[in-house]
Amino acid sequence: MDSELNILTQSVLKFRDDRNWAQYHNLKDLAVCLNIEAGELLELFLWKNSEEVNKAKLKEELADVFYATLLLAHESGIDLSLALTEKLKSNEIKYPIEKSYGKREKYDEI
Repeated sequence: MDSELNILTQSVLKFRDDRNWAQYHNLKDLAVCLNIEAGELLELFLWKNSEEVNKAKLKEELADVFYATLLLAHESGIDLSLALTEKLKSNEIKYPIEKSYGKREKYDEI
């Protein structure tokens, strides 16, 4: 059975392929796209506190970041579910609860 993440990826690929955009989706350009979309997300917070951010625009920009992330993962052959699971395990080692609970320092500073 397909996971929700796989179903979303297939929807993104269909959207892209229906427009013949795959030709533009090399790894470099997708990484650039992801960073531009993340910058647009960040721009929503410029000179505002968190309560002032337009939630509708935040939703759109998060979707754009997710869209670019799914495409980049697909094109690079990375299973995002597995990648996140592995990263969480790695972070559990870097940030053990007893050393990092309630702290914001990076793992090499705790």
